[in-house]
Amino acid sequence: MANTASARKRIRQTERRTARNQARKSRMRTFIKKVEKAIAGGDKAAAAEALREAQPEMQRAAGKGVTHANTVARKLSRLSARIKALAAA
Repeated sequence: MANTASARKRIRQTERRTARNQARKSRMRTFIKKVEKAIAGGDKAAAAEALREAQPEMQRAAGKGVTHANTVARKLSRLSARIKALAAA
């Protein structure tokens, strides 16, 4: 257990930050799931719209340091490629 006041404060700050980061990551995952559900349904317009809504949320998570920027870029790229493939199929 923390002995100094500064260490106790650090614990409180970490708890708040952890909760905030978990919420951001969960929100991002929810948006990704909506895109994947639309892709699975085969509806290109709905999938494209879901991706448009998910993109700012994912980039915000990367900007806040919750996820790595390259991870977000890779996920966005792969999702958009899957949506683009819907038209060809």
